[in-house]
Amino acid sequence: MKRIFTSVLLTLSIAGAAVAQDIQNNPGSNHGNKFEQLGTILRSPNEQRTASGAPGVKYWQQRADYDIKCTLDEKNLKLTGSETVTYYNNSPDPLSYIWLQLDENQHSSINNANYQSSSTMPRASTTQNIDRNEGRNTDEDNGLGDVITKLTDATGKSLPYTINKTMMRIDLATPLKSGEKLVFNIDWNYKITDRKTIGGRGGYEYFPEDGNYLFTMTQWYPRLCVYSDFQGWQNHQFTGRGEFALTFGNFHVQMTVPADHIIGGTGECINYSAVLSPERMARYNKAKTSSVPVQIVTLAEAKKAEASPAKGTKTWVFQANNVRDFAWGSSRKFIWDAMGQNVGGKNVMCMSYYGKEAYNLYSKYSTRLVAHTIKSYSSFTIPYPYPVAQSVEASNGMEYPMICFNYGRTEKDGTYSESTKNGMIGVIIHEVGHNFFPMIINSDERQWTWMDEGLNSFVEYLTEELWDNKFPSKKGAAYTIVNYMKLPKDELEPIMTNSENIVRFGPNAYSKPATALNILRETIMGRKLFDFAFKQYAKRWAFKHPTPEDLFRTMEDASGEDLDWFWRGWFYGTDPVDISLDSVKVGKADLADKAPDNMGRRFGRRGEEVAPPAVNSFDDISKVRNREDKTIKFYTDRDTATRDFYWKYDRGMVSVDTAKFSALVKAQPEPEGFATEPFTAEDKAKYGGKYFYELDFSNKGGLVMPIIVEFTFTDGTKSIDRIPAQIWRLNEKKVSKFYIQDKEVASIKLDPMRETADIDESNNYWGKLPQPSKFQLFKQKVSEGPARGQSSGLNPMQAAGK
Repeated sequence: MKRIFTSVLLTLSIAGAAVAQDIQNNPGSNHGNKFEQLGTILRSPNEQRTASGAPGVKYWQQRADYDIKCTLDEKNLKLTGSETVTYYNNSPDPLSYIWLQLDENQHSSINNANYQSSSTMPRASTTQNIDRNEGRNTDEDNGLGDVITKLTDATGKSLPYTINKTMMRIDLATPLKSGEKLVFNIDWNYKITDRKTIGGRGGYEYFPEDGNYLFTMTQWYPRLCVYSDFQGWQNHQFTGRGEFALTFGNFHVQMTVPADHIIGGTGECINYSAVLSPERMARYNKAKTSSVPVQIVTLAEAKKAEASPAKGTKTWVFQANNVRDFAWGSSRKFIWDAMGQNVGGKNVMCMSYYGKEAYNLYSKYSTRLVAHTIKSYSSFTIPYPYPVAQSVEASNGMEYPMICFNYGRTEKDGTYSESTKNGMIGVIIHEVGHNFFPMIINSDERQWTWMDEGLNSFVEYLTEELWDNKFPSKKGAAYTIVNYMKLPKDELEPIMTNSENIVRFGPNAYSKPATALNILRETIMGRKLFDFAFKQYAKRWAFKHPTPEDLFRTMEDASGEDLDWFWRGWFYGTDPVDISLDSVKVGKADLADKAPDNMGRRFGRRGEEVAPPAVNSFDDISKVRNREDKTIKFYTDRDTATRDFYWKYDRGMVSVDTAKFSALVKAQPEPEGFATEPFTAEDKAKYGGKYFYELDFSNKGGLVMPIIVEFTFTDGTKSIDRIPAQIWRLNEKKVSKFYIQDKEVASIKLDPMRETADIDESNNYWGKLPQPSKFQLFKQKVSEGPARGQSSGLNPMQAAGK
């Protein structure tokens, strides 16, 4: 989906949020809640999905193959298509109907999802916004959306269907039995919309300066909904936000477009020799083994095509296997470059398509970023399995298998700001990374956006950090989510919330889960354990349909860590982290000659009575039943070498002469209270220099987390103690820890590296606080911004004459 920055907080007011409940077994107590297991919340394991988080022995999923022919009418801005779909019922259930998605109906005035939000009259608006809102509040058909012209079975017989907003149900004359397949044909068309004014992920962008179009053809064909073991038919309408739950299959797609258009699409073009000139074909073949981008269509050639459009059409043919979707971009404006990238011994063609408006950025960075991303993601998940990976500049940010649409345009003089460059780097990594989440590890984005966007944003962060050590990543590091987590509770919802019901979508679905996973990797589990477990999740669920339970269970199963407390706090709750260092008690060794009388009770003074056998005063039901069960043979009965003195003593098989024991004790008396002896010089040197500290902590935020304590000593040296989160398990509100230090402590600081997302650092100190440094503050002039991904105003490159 569009790469959302944490600084942009959506403020839509949506009622009736469906929130996964944080069920607690001991409410009102200071313990027994935050470390309660998730068994009461997660789905029960079964033969399809195991308790380990792996697919079960009876796991199944459906399949849909597509053979599509379509024509792009640039003059009339219309797409016409026909498709043959082969649907395989691999489920154990007979299906009397099937559901398809008609996502283009998002733009229809009569067939959109009609999910409305609270709205008010603005003090000022644009005519485009007025027209857009007026179009939504009418019963008149605006002519947009999918128009179904024919629907037949394999024999040509018409099939009955019902369109419900953005979905279509096909009713079958006889149920499609388990193991059977259904072949049907569907013809359709729709008016292509202006993506820049109407919005949406697909459509066209018009360039008035040269009179040309750039088409991003996405959600463009009727496609199967997912039928799964965990929810049956996926029945969430497409509102424009929650993205796509889709079925894997093979695609054969023929696209007829203007003759001078260049197409980039999902999969491999299998007729390049028919649509490319010999010179361009030679450049393409050279790029396969090149370590730097090779231009297949040059800047000069693209400008020439813009100025003199050709007549006629060409048909490009693409094949894509084992993918969940198909998208394509088409324009005569495209410059096209490519290079090869070795991933796991296989050469992947990394390619970029972009107009002259993005040339100085994309020609240098885009294809290299594509190559870097698939290599980095492969190291954290599974080797990239597809033959190509592509980036298309479309002033956008959206992902599909093997292709994505991104932004990053320069000023007219070719210069750009650093923020434009960094934004482009981030969006390309993010959208190319979506090949893994959810294009391969295929979660249900309609229901759980975070499983797509959050997991991808996390690996995006890892990849950005590997791109440039100075890269200013906007999400992933713990401190970047603090401003969101300190918001009032009525502005927050758990990560485990349906996509349509999230108020602040970017932080909730992207940043918070990315931050949580990074904290899990760096602070709680450690990289080695986390990386192994995360790879297991990717391997287990590649080309399958995972749910949150599958991720949670796999991470625990593969790491040997009980992380239920973490999932409960970060994913099912809205509490922030705020651990306070409330007080510090300081002590110095007093080398006393005699211990207090109570020391005997504290340290176990030797008594004069003989200890009785260490057996329970009664036999509980388990002991009784175990003894009565004649199939049970206890270990000490099987191996009599384990029967020592106390085995017999506990059974009354030996006796003790208590009179003799008492005499022995009287012969060896000890001082009242506790035995002591004088300190030696060595003892005084060893213990006299110790410093003792008791640190008292309180959990003011509610989210239990590790406590990271940094000591700064009077000699300037430092040390860090990392206390696991489990210290809170018996008291979730207040805990203490006693320290013995060899040196005097000058100051104490919690979370010195800001790795726990603590929302209030003012209560993290003891001792002398550092003096704040001065910084320059300026008032920024407010001005209207440019199109997405384009520089604005004077940038350093311009100022330097570069």
